[in-house]
Amino acid sequence: MKNISRRNFLKNTGTAAVGAMVLPNLMSCSRNGIVNVAIVGVNGRGKGNWLGMITESYDRKTNERTLNPHVRIVALCDVNKENLAQTSEKLPGAKTFQDFRVMLDTMHRDIDAVVVSTPDHTHFAITMAAMEMGKHVYVEKPLAHNVWQLRTLKKAAKYYNVVNQLGNQGHSTDGIRDIKEWYDLGILGEVKEVHAWFHGPDFITGSFRKPQKYPPVGQPIPEHMDWDLWLGPAKERAYNSIYAPRFWRGWYEMGNGELGDWACHTLDAPYWALDLGSPSVIEPEHAKLSMLPHQYVTDESILRFEFPQRGHKPPVTMRWYEGGMLPVLKPEWNIPKLNKTGGLIMVGEKMTLMTTTPRPNNPVLMMPGGEWEEFKKKGWEQTIPRVPGQNQYKEFINAIRGAGPMPGSDFEYGGGLTEMALMGVMAQRFNRRIEFDAANMKITNHPELNAFIKEEVRPGWQYGEKLWK
Repeated sequence: MKNISRRNFLKNTGTAAVGAMVLPNLMSCSRNGIVNVAIVGVNGRGKGNWLGMITESYDRKTNERTLNPHVRIVALCDVNKENLAQTSEKLPGAKTFQDFRVMLDTMHRDIDAVVVSTPDHTHFAITMAAMEMGKHVYVEKPLAHNVWQLRTLKKAAKYYNVVNQLGNQGHSTDGIRDIKEWYDLGILGEVKEVHAWFHGPDFITGSFRKPQKYPPVGQPIPEHMDWDLWLGPAKERAYNSIYAPRFWRGWYEMGNGELGDWACHTLDAPYWALDLGSPSVIEPEHAKLSMLPHQYVTDESILRFEFPQRGHKPPVTMRWYEGGMLPVLKPEWNIPKLNKTGGLIMVGEKMTLMTTTPRPNNPVLMMPGGEWEEFKKKGWEQTIPRVPGQNQYKEFINAIRGAGPMPGSDFEYGGGLTEMALMGVMAQRFNRRIEFDAANMKITNHPELNAFIKEEVRPGWQYGEKLWK
């Protein structure tokens, strides 16, 4: 850890002892209801998130944006100085930092909430550091990089009593509420079979690139990048553009592939509606490994998840397809074709449901003839409150201000959803059947893989340990 030690950081900010709880700001009675937000990771999804935070409404036709009067971006942090400079031009009132620890140390009195949009492997450390200082946190998906981190974030969110949210925007939509209500009302009947797919990884135009050799040959570190800080808790290695700034997601030590990226969207609806919890078994049914087993993502994959009975709900078998793989349609599903980009099928005893995008925004009941249009026209009993504007960013800000309920995809919910996904990622990574004892956080049939339930980190990057004592 360069420039500032973990010990000195905690000493300076007064949070070295977990026993000293830091209470969050109550925005309903301070700063005139304005939430001061810090952004860590300002480009890519970071840009999408800070734009979402400051936007009250957006007209796609005119490209006009009305700003949210309750949000002020006060700090920008990115290991890449070029990203900082470009974003600072758009948000000139915000102070800039390369190191999130320096940002928190310098501006802890001026920051109410922190948005974390960095690569997967650094989510946990940044989020924990913010919560230790009583800051509300919004974290891009996937929430963390391993199961222990997810469980620790759940503990921390309760302990530090901060508003917390996973950035899976589909959870705030009417569509996902429709799906849960249809299941709860018995319209689908019992669901024992689920299929979900996403077309990536795209190795040509997308966020994945295969290296020519392993390990990648070292390249000069760009002057505008703090490579040591970008690595964070990950093992030291020579810089190569095959990792950063864009292509880290394909490397299991930093990213979680397409499943880690998209499951928090595509599998959100069945996870919530069916109360799936953690799978007991995850097994690869198909894998095309072109290179670097255990290091780099598969070209193609089909995974089978097995979920045990939950109360009166029957066991569920769920399959995930990626790399162009698709479920084989059955006539009884009444589905004419699939959107190859991504989607979801929930097969009920009475009726099948499909989403027409990788997110749960547009669910369709596969009714014959004109019955679907008639069903929508007639409506059904809506039992779940809708999020105003279906806007997850405003949901987060309003919760901080005391002007709305807590976010629906908080760390308790989002941590469980992400855990399901990351156990699938582990089965992909090692191409093995995994039997998971969720209650004890153990893989029972390949105990050597438990080292990846809680991964080693570089010295100085240990967070959250005291919450387990």
